[in-house]
Amino acid sequence: MYQVLLYYCYTPLENPEQFRDEHHRLCLELDLRGRIIVAAEGLNGTVSGTVENCVAYMAAVKADPRFEALEFKVDDVAAHTFQKLHVRVKPEIVHSSLHHVRPHEKTGQHLSPQEFKELKDRDDVVVVDVRSDYEYNLGRFKNAVTLDIENFRDFPDRVERLKEFKDKKILTYCTGGVKCEKASAFLLEQGFENVYQLHGGIIKYGIETGGEDFDGQCYVFDNRVAVDVNRVNPTVISRCQHCQQPSNRLINCANPHCNAHLPLCEACGEQLQGACSEACAAHPDKRVYDGTGAYPKLSNHYNPAQGLASYGSVKC
Repeated sequence: MYQVLLYYCYTPLENPEQFRDEHHRLCLELDLRGRIIVAAEGLNGTVSGTVENCVAYMAAVKADPRFEALEFKVDDVAAHTFQKLHVRVKPEIVHSSLHHVRPHEKTGQHLSPQEFKELKDRDDVVVVDVRSDYEYNLGRFKNAVTLDIENFRDFPDRVERLKEFKDKKILTYCTGGVKCEKASAFLLEQGFENVYQLHGGIIKYGIETGGEDFDGQCYVFDNRVAVDVNRVNPTVISRCQHCQQPSNRLINCANPHCNAHLPLCEACGEQLQGACSEACAAHPDKRVYDGTGAYPKLSNHYNPAQGLASYGSVKC
């Protein structure tokens, strides 16, 4: 049995490069795979490993006083959900245009999943999805406001659309909570007074409440691509790019020059051989379609120790 861990923590790190190397070694020792981002503002990651190794990893992270407030979202899976391990230093733990925002100093009020559930349908509340369009098109809370975002860095430019709700309670949500920390902090900075966020995001909401009123599936950033959240009143809201029939089957277009990430039902997938359109299906560089619509990079030369100075390798 394996587990997937989703987590983040905004906390100052004085030497991200040194922390990154130490953290990479820890992950190597525990045979973890996944994507971890280290920055001066904190830590953000998704990793998979055996139950025993994930338990050891959580204990090691929580033993660091800087991550005392960190919470792990844990999901059981049959095998690793990542092919590789990447631990990288970046300017932010979630890419945004809000470099000045310090969520560990000021952010929106955290709501537990149960509190969010009890508030979300009130007349004095508006629920705001701060994720990208390909995520909320696959699944979102009923009646949530979406902001036509291709990337989270577009969020500040969309806040004007929320001005009509300034007299209401703003409840923000995202996959695991990391984007809401900055989004809700920015809303407070822009003069919104009653700003809240779903603590632990959609994933924790599904675990603790059964996911009621979350329509569709939740996009995740590992090999699973999407996961079911709602065990109470589930539905499918995304539609096949080609035939427009309900489908939550996500693929990457087989034309590598397009590579669009979108729903395509099995029948249309076979008809177009994994392409999003007839034009892409006819492209001379179209990749061979194996029925999955996934084209992972070859990892023949992958070295999990890459990036560690002590191994003499180039940083990943």
